[in-house]
Amino acid sequence: MTSEHQPSATPPDPDQKPELSFGQLLYRFLFFDWLFRDVNAARDLYERHAARQHNQRMSRYLPVYLRRWSVLAAFDFCLGILFEKVVQATLLSAWFFTWSCVTVTGMVVITVAWLFLAFARMP
Repeated sequence: MTSEHQPSATPPDPDQKPELSFGQLLYRFLFFDWLFRDVNAARDLYERHAARQHNQRMSRYLPVYLRRWSVLAAFDFCLGILFEKVVQATLLSAWFFTWSCVTVTGMVVITVAWLFLAFARMP
């Protein structure tokens, strides 16, 4: 069979974005660093200013991440109470109470980042 008779593969559509894997999607659902640009990686003053403006515009999504992390903190805390009081599995309750502390710490980081970005004045 010659190459003339082979069915040609359709070229990919340039407007169609590649689909994310479940791990990438979960990462983007929980963590927000992919939204922001590194201001220190800018080569000159104009790029730095553009990156800073971009980061300030993207800060409007930080309350969404704060809500997600607060749901995680409440869920971990409730599971900690459940395993401590109902099941009396102290090791599992300690595990979930520890994760609730970690998520509350993440909420503090998100809140501070949002306050600095949303209410900062451009020089």
